Amino acid sequence: MLRSETIQVSGIRCENCVARLAGALRGHDGLEQASANLMGQVHLAWDDERTSRGKILASLAKAGFRPPEHVA
Repeated sequence: MLRSETIQVSGIRCENCVARLAGALRGHDGLEQASANLMGQVHLAWDDERTSRGKILASLAKAGFRPPEHVA
């Protein structure tokens, strides 16, 4: 099943950051589409049978891009 979401991440300050984010996600199995803007919004679309939101966020975090912490 195809899922999509737009998330806000920290760490995007310039075009090089956007390129670094693209590199961090390149080749991620199951990721169908990813795009980012300089305001830190990242639109993701993925095949839920081949990857998960958590795995994609882990790839982003490894490259230094993190969503804000959720307050419970």
